[in-house]
Amino acid sequence: MEGRLHLPASAADALAAMDDLIATSIVGQQEFARNLGLSVTDLICFAYVLGAGDSPVTAGDLARRAHVTTGAVTGVINRLERGGFVTRRPDPADRRRVLVAAVPAAAERVRAVYEPYNTLLERLFADYTQEEIAVLADWFSRAGALARTYLEESCET
Repeated sequence: MEGRLHLPASAADALAAMDDLIATSIVGQQEFARNLGLSVTDLICFAYVLGAGDSPVTAGDLARRAHVTTGAVTGVINRLERGGFVTRRPDPADRRRVLVAAVPAAAERVRAVYEPYNTLLERLFADYTQEEIAVLADWFSRAGALARTYLEESCET
């Protein structure tokens, strides 16, 4: 599909629109988490587990990615396990480490919560050309990397 006409916008316009999207997304994450019986941190950690696919993640990886202590991530994993979202087992290579994997039925529950929103986003992407989508994907990837770097550097000081 041919992209629609896009009006000129400044970097300030784009940043304001991004700020609004982020704020709305934060509120949305809180609602999605509440609907699933989770905290936002629990949902974020579960998303990291889901993102790993068939490869279990370690508790330490979750703590680093979610910027919580290893003690706090233990509580997250306990809640996720009690809620039927994850399983955990000792790492056969290092029994001091815990490997965390998603429970398939829970992954489907979470996908069902997000699916209507993802469908709306897919419809929105249909308004753009493949070249425009490539620019958006590049921008989101680079902005995400920049945000992670900034967060890491900010936490070091």
